[in-house]
Amino acid sequence: MSAIDTFNSLGLATTATASASTQKQSLGQDQFLKLLTTQLTHQDPLKPMDNGEFLGQMAQFSTVSGIQDLQASFKDFAGSISSNQALQASGLVGRRVSAPSTEALLGAGGSVSGDFELPSSSPEVTVKIIDPETGATIRTIDKGAQSAGTTTFTWDGKDGNGNLADPGVYKIEAAAKIDGVNTVLATNVQSLVKSVTMGSSNSSMQVNLDGLGPVKFSQIKQIL
Repeated sequence: MSAIDTFNSLGLATTATASASTQKQSLGQDQFLKLLTTQLTHQDPLKPMDNGEFLGQMAQFSTVSGIQDLQASFKDFAGSISSNQALQASGLVGRRVSAPSTEALLGAGGSVSGDFELPSSSPEVTVKIIDPETGATIRTIDKGAQSAGTTTFTWDGKDGNGNLADPGVYKIEAAAKIDGVNTVLATNVQSLVKSVTMGSSNSSMQVNLDGLGPVKFSQIKQIL
């Protein structure tokens, strides 16, 4: 008879009830040792439990107990990380950050700044400012030849004729000629943080950017 069989025969096993859903019962070390003692007392004299089986049950209990303790430690650790991230994210409200985006919000009389990564040097690098409604390019910023690495850009808010563009959201498209091929590059845009949305078990923490919507907290490249 195993410890689990003895556990059941003594009437100590619990069954699923309405209250069981809100109360979690566990088998502690003291109860387990009591069960083993009872098992040894009531074991079949003709088929006594050998030392190997006894030690096996003890090892099994220790392993399960150790895993439970490890799971509890990881849960506490994960909770600590989430709390720390929430504190950091809340401190970003009202500040500007750099995050991946193909769009940028132009304020009245303002400007737009950002950057992108060049995988290799290029003789021709440009940044286009595009009207998302019409698809028309209202300004092309010529960056000329650039070395591999981070390339920054700033749009002063004026169109190709030197007139101030209307405030609103514009599409940003960076491109570079690499090995003779015109290649579109992913851009990071500087934006104002309006609020923070806390994460849940099914979603991660998000930072809501002014005019652009949410991005994951982990996607923020730089705090300005």
